[in-house]
Amino acid sequence: MSRRGVTLLELLVAITLLSLLTAGVLLAMRVGFNAMYLTNEKLFDARRVLGVQRILEQQIAGLIPVIADCAPALGMPPSRVPFFQGAPESMRFVSSYSLGEGARGYPRILEYQVIPREGQEGVRLVVNEHFYTGSRSAGLFCAGLAPDPASGVWLPRFHPIQVGPGSFVLADGLAYCRFFYRETLPPPVLERWMPVWPRAHWPTAVRIEMAPLEMQPSRPPLVSITAPIRVNRAPFESYAEY
Repeated sequence: MSRRGVTLLELLVAITLLSLLTAGVLLAMRVGFNAMYLTNEKLFDARRVLGVQRILEQQIAGLIPVIADCAPALGMPPSRVPFFQGAPESMRFVSSYSLGEGARGYPRILEYQVIPREGQEGVRLVVNEHFYTGSRSAGLFCAGLAPDPASGVWLPRFHPIQVGPGSFVLADGLAYCRFFYRETLPPPVLERWMPVWPRAHWPTAVRIEMAPLEMQPSRPPLVSITAPIRVNRAPFESYAEY
């Protein structure tokens, strides 16, 4: 009587082949998941960079020409001045574009500030948003008027920008971040970029120069942006005054 079955050697060969096949499938799945993770990470970084640049461009382009009631001292009548602060590492103005509501919400008083990273090399760019409710709300950020040393024009002075838990980090891990302001001039010069805005009106454009602390070929870097400002006079005032 004959017996049918498999030998121990055949069983070992089958188990070995099945183990190799399973290991190959698992390895292929792991490689595929790693590639998908890296691809998603690159897409996320690219979207984050493009999102930051779009936010900056929209907020600057949405500048609202606001006149602030700037009080020179307690108890004295306020002076009505254009609300804009432009310094090399800080900027303050009113915009129709906010982080939470985009262009559909209420106007916000925006405060940009470049600060050092805590315990690390480099800097980061943060922004504060405050509700704008009128000339008096903008005037709360004004510390009085002072003559400009170069031109002698009386310009508003502003309180320092306070960075706290409510501040939003727009960009981190930067080697530097600097603001420049464009002044339109008559021919033949046409324009001039300045690190400080010493005028009693608004610039015609703002340029933000940024560079990452570490260049990574796999990640898109933050690049400098230039956003135009289509405001060249205060509300209810004639062009001749500018």
